[in-house]
Amino acid sequence: MIRLIGIAVGLVFSFVALLAFVFGAYAAATDPAEPTAEHEFHLAPRPLHLASDGPFGKWDLQQLQRGYQVYKEVCSACHSLKHVAFRDLAQLGYTEAEVKAAAAEWTVPGIDPNTGETTTRPGTPTDYFPSPYPNDIAARAANNNASPPDLSLITKARHDGGRYVHALITGYRDPATFEVDGKALKMEFPDFETPTGLYFNPYFPNLNIAMPPPLTTDGQVTYADGTKATIEQMSTDVAAFLTWTAEPTLVKRRQTGWPVLGFLIFATGLAWFAKKNVWAAKPKQTETV
Repeated sequence: MIRLIGIAVGLVFSFVALLAFVFGAYAAATDPAEPTAEHEFHLAPRPLHLASDGPFGKWDLQQLQRGYQVYKEVCSACHSLKHVAFRDLAQLGYTEAEVKAAAAEWTVPGIDPNTGETTTRPGTPTDYFPSPYPNDIAARAANNNASPPDLSLITKARHDGGRYVHALITGYRDPATFEVDGKALKMEFPDFETPTGLYFNPYFPNLNIAMPPPLTTDGQVTYADGTKATIEQMSTDVAAFLTWTAEPTLVKRRQTGWPVLGFLIFATGLAWFAKKNVWAAKPKQTETV
């Protein structure tokens, strides 16, 4: 009897759960989603054309050097580049002496050979770019409880890669006057607010980001090659540089891929003709009496 009661109770619960699922699925399929500011006013990155784009793209070494300068003078204050070694800068066209000098400008963790205690020392080409913070807690404490992400692979970790980086850097707006297709954010969502310590950026998924605008004025960086350092130019250059840090072998891989693709096409054609020759039907022989 107890077993039958248990089965009946289980069937009742199963039936109720099934009804809840059916009605919930029906409501989700028929009721329109509640509009949100994140959905209505989040923007896709703007087009960005880099020299490395496309199947025949190549690195613009001068642009990469300018992007490195922007990272060093602006972005490195908050963001690490832990997967890139100083010796990798040789790929940007720097000489061995320039790489050594560039590495020595950075301070990296070290160990005192006499006492064994933790200390700091100038960087060497074999070192990797250091983090600006000793740990994640210190990073969050300095950035409104948001830990700045490492930028080594950022263009691979974010959809649209370099375009996202470029748009985010240049995308800070005033929410009070922001409009999309004639619709004002404050008119559509009067309760929308940017919390204290955050900044409005329509290219960021939830519209509010903890990172303050990194590039605020033209000429914030003085380029060594004399290029005019507008905000647009600096953001494009650093996006190109971070595209390189995420995939430094991109151009070489493409250059290798084309001959390999050509060989595969040739080998496929050769195999097809060989098959046709081997499996060709032999003509029938007539018997003579």
